[in-house]
Amino acid sequence: MLVLLGILVVVAGFIARINPLVVILVAAIVTGVLAAVGSGVDAQALFEAGVATLTRFGDAFNDNRYFHITWLILPVIGVLERAGLQERARMLIARVRAATAGRLLLVYLFVRQATSALGLTSLGGHPQMVRPLVAPMAEGAAEAEYGPLPDQARFRIRGMSAATDNIGLFFGEDIFIAIGSIVLMVGFLEQAGIKVEALEISLWAIPTAIVAFAVHGLRLWWFDRAVRRDLAAGVEAAQ
Repeated sequence: MLVLLGILVVVAGFIARINPLVVILVAAIVTGVLAAVGSGVDAQALFEAGVATLTRFGDAFNDNRYFHITWLILPVIGVLERAGLQERARMLIARVRAATAGRLLLVYLFVRQATSALGLTSLGGHPQMVRPLVAPMAEGAAEAEYGPLPDQARFRIRGMSAATDNIGLFFGEDIFIAIGSIVLMVGFLEQAGIKVEALEISLWAIPTAIVAFAVHGLRLWWFDRAVRRDLAAGVEAAQ
């Protein structure tokens, strides 16, 4: 039961609003140490268990170090933002008269699903795509149509931009046969005595992705109408 203390660490950390990365790291160390120690809790055992847990962290990082190259793009994004990337994105989309926030996000949803289905999941994402490009462009489309946006409308557009990225990735990546979720489902079903092929799961993910695209497309259409109604009401109230 001692290993369950890691859950308490997570709950306490989130309640205290500590950095989630730090909370998860501490919870993992606590769980790993207590699992290794077992019932024999003493100073020597705790020290050895701590070293073993940190060793596992190091081994995991070293074995998967080729994945961490994607984090190198974050400083680049920061430099581009400082140089005015978001402002340029707003100016670019403002020149397209037919663009609205919902239409722009619908296009991004299609691109995100298509690239995720090909296994290119790193081409999108909140830090490298939504924050510096997609959300500012959606805001720019709304500003070109309605003028300066109130904070409530701006935050709604940002939230829908993030949601669109999540939906595109979640329902697109399962089409790619070599994704981790496919492997997990195949292994879980095999343990339950159900023999399936990864290709079968991948093919069945296609109609699910199409339905998800249609449903979220309707949500984006309704979102455009809601934003238009709210901003029009705000303009009338200001007059």
